[in-house]
Amino acid sequence: MAAPMLRCVSRSRRFCTPGPLEALPLGLREAHSGVKGLLAVQKARGLFKEFFPERGTKIELPELFDGGRAANFPQTIYCGFDPTADSLHVGHLLALLGLFHFQRAGHNVIALVGGATARLGDPSGRTKEREALDAERVRSNAHALRLGLETLAANHQQLFTNGRKWGSFTVLDNSSWYQEQHLVDFVAAVGGHFRMGTLLSRLSVQTRLKSPEGMSLCEFLYQVLQAYDFYYLFQRYGCRVQLGGSDQLGNIMSGYEFINKLTGEDVFGITLPLITSTTGAKLGKSAGNAVWLNRDNTSPFELYQFFVRQPDHSVERYLKLFTFLPLPEIEHIMQQHVKEPEKRGPQKRLAAEVTKLVHGQEGLDSAKRCTQALYHSSIDALEVMSDEELKELFKEASFSELVLDPGTSVLDTCRKANAIPDGPRGYRMITEGGVSINHRQVTNPESVLVVGQHILKNGLSLLKIGKRNFYIIKWLQL
Repeated sequence: MAAPMLRCVSRSRRFCTPGPLEALPLGLREAHSGVKGLLAVQKARGLFKEFFPERGTKIELPELFDGGRAANFPQTIYCGFDPTADSLHVGHLLALLGLFHFQRAGHNVIALVGGATARLGDPSGRTKEREALDAERVRSNAHALRLGLETLAANHQQLFTNGRKWGSFTVLDNSSWYQEQHLVDFVAAVGGHFRMGTLLSRLSVQTRLKSPEGMSLCEFLYQVLQAYDFYYLFQRYGCRVQLGGSDQLGNIMSGYEFINKLTGEDVFGITLPLITSTTGAKLGKSAGNAVWLNRDNTSPFELYQFFVRQPDHSVERYLKLFTFLPLPEIEHIMQQHVKEPEKRGPQKRLAAEVTKLVHGQEGLDSAKRCTQALYHSSIDALEVMSDEELKELFKEASFSELVLDPGTSVLDTCRKANAIPDGPRGYRMITEGGVSINHRQVTNPESVLVVGQHILKNGLSLLKIGKRNFYIIKWLQL
């Protein structure tokens, strides 16, 4: 593939002269609009944080998305996801929700997997360099991220329809336009359009340059490649808007300046808030506190519980950020919560909406079964749980497959599962009430196992020793 031909021509339409409504300041325009605009609604929800550049966003950006003209000229918006791991995490969800809100309003969105840029490592928001990933690892992660993005888009399309005509959702990988580039040709064509003083002035660069470790050339060039991504999508897809976390503002600015210098056209950036832990740390792989969206890493039950456990002071904000629920409905949910706080209604609704989006209806049903089985000692829930669900629910539990011989007793079962020590001590653990099977305490070691009581309909037994030690037994040849 030859070096990129940088054309100073834009495929997108020029802005129309603003009418009387568009000439009003943004706040007054929202107040006078019969239907509150897309950007204003997401700003009110707290999803959209900053708009860039400052000039142009008062008139031009709202004109792209709000009012009758937007329906006739759907826009294209993109957000990038670097495959530094084989799964997205909760920190990525806001970016996806941002794309989905645009899609729901009839615009076309692109989720860009950074199969090339992940090799460099984004320095934004980091105090030290990322661990380098080899090409094969990045390719594997990129493939997994594509599948994850496509699954989320399919769940959104299937389970959250609103009766309106939606735009398209496309997943691309930037390695497709970098893998055959020749280094010298690319640098010669692109490098001359970037000024070192401007690149060095970015906050992410300044922070790293002042750190003891400094900054590598790979990291420094990251913003150049992200800027070129924006330019490429602008030229090929008419993409005028880039979404990103608030730590991405410097990279978005580089893309704007690059495109504006080459084409004379304005493009825009919209930043999203960063989700942090209760200690203020950014949620993510690097911080070691990621809540993953891949079921192999974080089960539907664990994801559900992450949101159920959100404190009261966070839950209203999270309902606005992580769900499609209308603001009046969220207000009603919070009013009910004031009356019945013990029911934790907002937390349960938040957890249900997010789990359904990430894992589908089956995943939500699984999370609720696990919740009933663990926290409400529900035998009915245990009986319909699959092996996979039990393993997910009791990740630290020992899993055994045993043959049910005639006359197998409670004592036999505990010993075969290596759940109690041999000899009198293990015997006493049962007689003293330290053992339960399927949430029912057993105190007679010689009791013979009964199907339907000690062994559930699905052929499983949940053995608990003490308060925290679980053993899952799958019985064979029942």
